[in-house]
Amino acid sequence: MTDGICFVGLDVHARKTAGAAVQLGSGEVFKAQVVGSPVEAIGWLRSLPGEVRAVYEAGPTGFGLARAARAAGLEVMVCSPGAIPRQPGDRIKTDARDALKLARLLAAGQLRGVTVPTPELEALRDLVRAREDLRGDLMGARHRIGKLLLRRGLVFPGPGQPWASKRHLAWLGSIDLADPLAQTVLGEYLACHEVLLARRDRLDTLIAEQAQAEPWAATVARLRCMRGIDTLTAVGLVAEIGDFAAFAHPKQLASFLGLVPSEQSSGERRRQGAITKAGSSHARRLLIEAAWHYRRRPAVSLALRARNRASHRPRSTPRGAAGCGSRAAGRISTPGAPSAARPSRSPSRASWRALSGRSPASPTDQHHQHSVRGGGGGRRAPHGTHDAAMSTGLTAGALDPRSRPRRSAPAVLR
Repeated sequence: MTDGICFVGLDVHARKTAGAAVQLGSGEVFKAQVVGSPVEAIGWLRSLPGEVRAVYEAGPTGFGLARAARAAGLEVMVCSPGAIPRQPGDRIKTDARDALKLARLLAAGQLRGVTVPTPELEALRDLVRAREDLRGDLMGARHRIGKLLLRRGLVFPGPGQPWASKRHLAWLGSIDLADPLAQTVLGEYLACHEVLLARRDRLDTLIAEQAQAEPWAATVARLRCMRGIDTLTAVGLVAEIGDFAAFAHPKQLASFLGLVPSEQSSGERRRQGAITKAGSSHARRLLIEAAWHYRRRPAVSLALRARNRASHRPRSTPRGAAGCGSRAAGRISTPGAPSAARPSRSPSRASWRALSGRSPASPTDQHHQHSVRGGGGGRRAPHGTHDAAMSTGLTAGALDPRSRPRRSAPAVLR
């Protein structure tokens, strides 16, 4: 029975909160303007009759109100602003109308809540995003220096890559512009660049320390078994995604991150477009950059081999995580190759359980026979990626591309 329940919508701001409640059964509407911090709205929620279920949009005020309300025994949901239905003809927007709209949508069950992170996970997320902001600042500083010199006909002659070699840094320090004002500007730009490098090193050190801390150390170790993912990318994915075990299938995670195609279908016509780009843009960028490492033939670098060996040590990554990373390295195909040699598009349940931290499938599991074959739907795994070899550790030539026959067509990522 839902009669008597008060569905509350809150339009939260830094110094004022607009609230509207709709009581089912009687249809009575309660409105209020709560002055003060968002936490002050808890007192008004307690004064409402019956059971209270409240909602507010995720925004700059954060999750403090939701945590405080749940600590007080109140049910408060945080919804995604992009998932709120909006009428194109509605041109009147006020805080009171927004709060009443949230209350009615919550009563109708048309809102999708977001996971409220723990304070520790939110702090890690802030650290990762600060590192991402610093990356943009560093790129902008380098662009300003390069364009300042390019306008005066100065281009680094080499050898070495700009910003990645000591010769380039020495060349920047040896530049002496004729105009004293331009020389002053160059000095300021170079000083700003040095400060940004020092800040980046401090944040990288702090992120490396957090990668060894609980409760996300095991998940970071599992992710680092994949090609293209090291400490910075692994910690970023953990901070943005949170609990990987909350997703029953990788397709749900892809949808959560906006990596699934958009679709506009009607009748017998089906039309799919670009990816939806929903969810965290940072996590999506990290995964796309890591995916570029799979455009080459499967090979195991010395660093990745060391991480996989470390994952077999006690109290570390389960053995299945290294095997999942090795199978993913071989999940590429060549145009025109026999279909029997192509792996399945979807990873096996055992692979997903290994990466998400779940226990392996038991022999009595109905999917166990499928899992132990590598999730290929009964198909044979590609050369050098058999589970029997991966589960016992990687040898020096387990994935050596030189042992594979040459192919005339270039390999493409499935």
